[in-house]
Amino acid sequence: MKFGDPSPPFKPLGSHLRYLREQLRESVAEVSGAVEINMEDLEKIEQGMERPSEDVLMLLINHFDMQDSEAVQLWELAGYEGDKSDGHSSPKLGGKPLMVLLAMDMRTMYTDNVEAQASKTGVTVQFSAGKNHPVARLGMSHEQAQEVIKTLQVALLKSQYLDGPKQLPPAIDI
Repeated sequence: MKFGDPSPPFKPLGSHLRYLREQLRESVAEVSGAVEINMEDLEKIEQGMERPSEDVLMLLINHFDMQDSEAVQLWELAGYEGDKSDGHSSPKLGGKPLMVLLAMDMRTMYTDNVEAQASKTGVTVQFSAGKNHPVARLGMSHEQAQEVIKTLQVALLKSQYLDGPKQLPPAIDI
């Protein structure tokens, strides 16, 4: 922002994102954790000082579970162009439709540390190997967290009581 500018360049975008976050009663820490960006970066975006990258904006749109029309409005507020040739606007990158692919790595990751935070809107659990090596961060509703607890309890009980060697019943003499 240059000296004398009346407002930050992306103030409408930042204000809208802050409004969405506040409507969900989420903190800056919760949202930045969910979309995996620094809290300071999210604060600058909400202040309108910085424009989020297209990837970060897409993650925010998904996190806030926005409808298509509102998502397109955010793309336009950010200065990303949409294709209006068919009467609909959709995000574009280099003249091609924008698509985000998230790679799913289904390998088992082992962890020795877990941290959990709960708020009115849900629970965030972070698993790490040691203190400085995050393995995964998961967010879920309170109801889903209760189901996870039950599932873990059942798995632990089964491994404790049912995973021993299987024995045949004793022979009966006839």
